[in-house]
Amino acid sequence: MTFCLHWQNTGSTRPTNCTVGKRICVVFSMTTDKGIFIQNIYYMLSYAYQVLQQQDYQCIASEKFERIDDLFAAILAKGISRQLKQGLYREYVSRSETRSVLRGKLDLPQTIKTRIQHKPQVACTFDELSEDNLYNQILKTTLHVLLRDKNVSTERKVELKKALLFLDTVFALLPSQIPWKQLHYQRSNQNYEMLLNLCYFVLHDMLQTTENGSYKMTAFSDERMAKLYERFILEYYRQNHPYLTEVKAAQVKWDLVGEHDAAMLRFLPAMQTDIFLRFREKVLILDAKYYSQTLQQQFNKETLHSANLYQIYTYVKNQDAAHTGNVSGLLVYAKTQEAITPNCLFNLGGNQIGARTLDLNQDFRQITAQLDGIAQQFFGKHPL
Repeated sequence: MTFCLHWQNTGSTRPTNCTVGKRICVVFSMTTDKGIFIQNIYYMLSYAYQVLQQQDYQCIASEKFERIDDLFAAILAKGISRQLKQGLYREYVSRSETRSVLRGKLDLPQTIKTRIQHKPQVACTFDELSEDNLYNQILKTTLHVLLRDKNVSTERKVELKKALLFLDTVFALLPSQIPWKQLHYQRSNQNYEMLLNLCYFVLHDMLQTTENGSYKMTAFSDERMAKLYERFILEYYRQNHPYLTEVKAAQVKWDLVGEHDAAMLRFLPAMQTDIFLRFREKVLILDAKYYSQTLQQQFNKETLHSANLYQIYTYVKNQDAAHTGNVSGLLVYAKTQEAITPNCLFNLGGNQIGARTLDLNQDFRQITAQLDGIAQQFFGKHPL
């Protein structure tokens, strides 16, 4: 898989509530016949992570990038520099030392070994507030990887090296051994969420180990792009359609009739929606789909993926337990190179259910117009 990244002037095409002034076009050339052409990665990131809409990142929008590695390096260099001014996140980490004066808890077995060696010291363990924690270690590891990446410009590497100087007390990790699931965000470290998600892009999705043990950069995985695509749509509606009374990724409850044993209910799978929109009594459930092929071949014709249609149908019917017809569902596919793209709507048992194709390979203003059009069709026209 190869890819290229370039910037284009768009004149007055800057999106509402977005500080960037240029348009990014990212093209992924796949080995398959039906690849996905995705652009506006920076815009999608700026909606998924609102910190990118702040003034500190405006200078990135005016630069020209030819590689996505270089774009990520620019965002991380700016973000880490910003974090350094605010202060690196610190947390308590466990330390073990042999000291002349006791600190913390006595490590009796190790102290006995020390005394056997006729050393007048005690071994102890204690907690210390330190910058050398998992969050900063991931930042340092990513900087090291990007500094070795030939697709990152020399100018960018100078910025990364400056940031790296302030992480000299932090240890780097092996990318393959980073415990990503241990990351948890709270008020004291919420600024790290965007930075570490970009680090995940670089270290988990774009980094591959070669046969000789070195690393090389590749393109995104479809799974990671699917998550970004889903979060972008959710955050776009949250930021640009304030009249909506609910914008979230909600769970739909099963429309159960009668009494049921609680022990049996645990066998029912959770119905987790991607995007749940509500305006007064009307509900629209969106399921974001990012595939290399949006249609399946069935009986010598192209049809919607059966599992996708069954899924959205189940969500809608269980949400509309009162059979009011006020609940609708839509599969929102990212456009591929396929000649046929699904844009259809059906009345299935009194509910509007269908599929739309969101063309990301165009001017960002047209992308937002597509999203606005979906909301207008189901909720009517409202001032944005």
